[in-house]
Amino acid sequence: METKDLSEEAHKYGYVEGNQVWLKPFMHYPARQVGEVKEVPEESLLYFANRFENFRQKVDALLEKIETSENKGSFLMKVLHLKEQIEKYDAIGDFEALHTRLTAAEEEIKEAIARNRNKNLSTKITLIQQAEALQDSIDWPETTEKLKELRQTWIKTGPVDKNLTEELEERFKAAVEVFFTRKKEFFQDKKDMLSRTVDKYRALISQSEALKNSEEWEETSKKLKDLQNQWKEIGGTLPRKLSNDLWNSFRAANNHFFERLKKHINSQKTESKEKYLEENLEKKKSLVAQADDLLNEPVQVAVSKAKELQAAWKKVGPVKQEESDAVWESFLVACDKIFELSSLEHYMRKRPLPEGKDGPNDQLHARINALRDFIKHDKQELEVLETNLGRLNPNPSNETFRTMLEGKIKNFNRKIRTKTELIELLKAKHGVQKDA
Repeated sequence: METKDLSEEAHKYGYVEGNQVWLKPFMHYPARQVGEVKEVPEESLLYFANRFENFRQKVDALLEKIETSENKGSFLMKVLHLKEQIEKYDAIGDFEALHTRLTAAEEEIKEAIARNRNKNLSTKITLIQQAEALQDSIDWPETTEKLKELRQTWIKTGPVDKNLTEELEERFKAAVEVFFTRKKEFFQDKKDMLSRTVDKYRALISQSEALKNSEEWEETSKKLKDLQNQWKEIGGTLPRKLSNDLWNSFRAANNHFFERLKKHINSQKTESKEKYLEENLEKKKSLVAQADDLLNEPVQVAVSKAKELQAAWKKVGPVKQEESDAVWESFLVACDKIFELSSLEHYMRKRPLPEGKDGPNDQLHARINALRDFIKHDKQELEVLETNLGRLNPNPSNETFRTMLEGKIKNFNRKIRTKTELIELLKAKHGVQKDA
């Protein structure tokens, strides 16, 4: 601007009073001192007019950038800062015109921001809907990548109205977290299931290792075959190398025993198989007879001898399959009677009869009543086991538990039969009628 024009502008918007340079009032701002006269009043006016020109140029430059920028919102604070400076900037000039221009720019920027925020709002609502549609997916790899892409798009999307920001952030975050929480739980469950499967296999390996050097040939063969069946029932998918390693360990223990069994059988070829089995049967029948005779021995002596007979039984070889269960059941019942009598005497010692009511007949009836109570308790346990067996679903995974329940039921039936026979033995021994 020419000096003449600048001087006119200076006098139009400013004046000198005394030794001070003043800016005339404009808009709602009162007149204010902007400086002091250094030497010549006119030169002082021109100095502050020049300062205004510099300030106007800053405004022009900013407004020009705004016009050419796609991201007008980033200039809002600069516009507001320049508007604030108008009130206190020490210069002389048409601040009202600058204020008007800056206000117009401010409104334009705010409108652009509002448009962008509406656009951002629409984008974020779409992203939320897409995330919520994926949160129940079980396609873990593909959905993980999709949600990561949605998250990156969310981060790059600009802001929305402050009143909606928190609600939208929480909704998007919740949708994403639902999926990743489910994914984490799924793979943790898978890991736990894998660990449980491995533990089951290792338990069978440990049992087979403990049996591989056994010389109880018949019993151990049955146990190992049962372990083999349990191995087949476990199922589950394991990594190939781990699966092979576990199987090789299990198979090695089984092979070790059965190779020994083969050698043991071959060593018995000097005798005919029939003779060998018959001799074993006679040995076992002899042990049954000895166990039956223990009922005539004092209880403590009988218990000790019953344990010796059990140890001897384990050393006897196999018998014919059709006779094995019967002779074993006879031996088991005979031994059970001894142990049941021992338990009965232990029970009676803890509950002595009152003085004057502890005669032989009293002692007999007390023992019979105790056995009846035991039978009652066993029948209650048996009923629970049978109920549980009846409720068990016919799934292959339940077969191990079913076998266990059936074994316990068989044991309780034997216990009840044993105690019932003991009652009849006690009655017969003391001359009591059966219906007494």
